[in-house]
Amino acid sequence: VQLQASGGGLVQAGGSLRLSCAASGSTFSKYDMAWFLQVPGKEREYVANIRGRDSRTYYDDSVKGRFTMSRDNAKNTVYLQMNNLKPEDTAVYYCAANTRGSTITSTMRNPTVYNSWGQGTQVTVSS
Repeated sequence: VQLQASGGGLVQAGGSLRLSCAASGSTFSKYDMAWFLQVPGKEREYVANIRGRDSRTYYDDSVKGRFTMSRDNAKNTVYLQMNNLKPEDTAVYYCAANTRGSTITSTMRNPTVYNSWGQGTQVTVSS
């Protein structure tokens, strides 16, 4: 599956952005999807994921209550609504898909679980 992320930009602290990730393919609804972030010199970090079978969502503690992940299977798209943004949220955000089957809950934060990645979109939060 091919993934195309968009929606990044420059925003002031306290502001909001909505990231989108459009996927190709006809079996998108089955895929577990995730968002990760990466800052220069660091490993890719888990942000959130959404299951294909029931759209249940999970979040890293750092974004709980501020970010909301959702999906629209009719549009083959997942979203990340980011509210109350902080300077430490500044990063390149990547969407990812696990097209190989359901993700074991204990592994969902591991980027190696996801076998398809978008190109990334830059989010910059100024103080």
